Amino acid sequence: MDIWNRCLLVTCIVGLMFPLTGAAQNVPLGSWSGTLKAGGTELRLVFHIKRGDDGGLTATMDSPDQGATGIPVSDVTATADRVVLTVAQIGGTYEGTLTSDGSKIEGTWTQNGRSFPLTLTPADETSAKSPSRPQHPEPPYPYIQDTVAFQNESAGITLAGTLTRPQGEGPHPAVVLISGSGPQNRNSRVFNHKLFLVLADHLTRQGIAVLRYDERGVGDSEGTYEGATSEDLARDVAAAARFLEARPMIDSSEVGLLGMSEGGLLAPMVHTRLEAVDFLVLMAGPSVPGSKILVEQRAKIAAAKGAPSATVDSLRRVQRRVMKIIRTAPDSAAVAEKLRPILRKQGATAKQIQSQIEEVTSPWLRYFVQHDPAPALRQVNVPVLALYGSKDLQVPPGQNAGPMREALRQSPSDDATVRVLEGLNHLFQPAETGLPSQYAQIDTTMAPRALNTVSEWIREQAPVR
Repeated sequence: MDIWNRCLLVTCIVGLMFPLTGAAQNVPLGSWSGTLKAGGTELRLVFHIKRGDDGGLTATMDSPDQGATGIPVSDVTATADRVVLTVAQIGGTYEGTLTSDGSKIEGTWTQNGRSFPLTLTPADETSAKSPSRPQHPEPPYPYIQDTVAFQNESAGITLAGTLTRPQGEGPHPAVVLISGSGPQNRNSRVFNHKLFLVLADHLTRQGIAVLRYDERGVGDSEGTYEGATSEDLARDVAAAARFLEARPMIDSSEVGLLGMSEGGLLAPMVHTRLEAVDFLVLMAGPSVPGSKILVEQRAKIAAAKGAPSATVDSLRRVQRRVMKIIRTAPDSAAVAEKLRPILRKQGATAKQIQSQIEEVTSPWLRYFVQHDPAPALRQVNVPVLALYGSKDLQVPPGQNAGPMREALRQSPSDDATVRVLEGLNHLFQPAETGLPSQYAQIDTTMAPRALNTVSEWIREQAPVR
């Protein structure tokens, strides 16, 4: 939920390779790879360049850490020692210069108005391989898996998902999984980690039915994600809960919500305002206003990357100014007018300024910045489990665990547990620093002790039959 890097830098859209043209006399044919460092994230990019049948050039791009391969490069240009690779599908361009010894290409990757240095070196076949994900389950599964669809009637859209349920007639306790910020598919795929596939598999093996779904505008779900706020997404969650409660072999008196990150913000909102459920699990759920989350997130990530304390303090001051503008400006035009001078002072280019203004004036961001989750938490009247990772830099436990305890203490719920799990990051992976750049590099999708903590708690609330 970093406002400068909310979505993944490279989308996971895979397409066919198209024939391209360009002067090819000095282009370095073959595979070239490099690591892009942006906003605390490290991504490997691999370009495959070859001659087409017509003598021109063709190329594709892989982002192995995101599980994306074969992204078409829409234009290849090679002039003397200069190489330009345009990837129109994701709005990116690489411009580089081949060194005199031909050992590397030094250049810049530009996407959505932002530029980052990227040096490419010759790559072997293993460079494009996705990292190991040993927790991803493979069929056959010891449970039943159904493809389902349900309607959000208020929005007029149909959402598609997967319902996994234990063998036997039941009735089974059940949960709806709610993903974090950004458009997510039913597996909540992040850096080639399928968080919800792993979580659903674990819970279902423990006797708990699980519904996970493609968010609006993603995968097989209708609607449009762009322009949706957290409140819009909460109505999708409410529709999922109603659907689950009405399913055969599901215990309608033991249906809960499990939200991660922004999903942990949505779950109490859904329960208290839209569709009452029987228990809540909040994993890395915010308990303070979004404006405070984003200030601390940016500062924590900078500090973890080794920034001097003076730099971290400066980042906090600038971020607080930005958050205040977003919170208090009457409309997007006013936000843009007040934000431009700040970004210019930081040395941002015109394209960068426009890109960042579009991000901070989006309906989702403005709603998130202004929303305070505490009132909904104080109204919760069912059992709650709230978990944080001690290494989480995106929803820091030092900022959120205490207010979460206090809000739930004031609530009607007589069963509220807040725990900080030592050594785990925002995705509940075992981590050293907690930096987002580590997410892709860690083989573990979700630490077994986090999975077990969740399943054991749910089984206590809703005994498996």
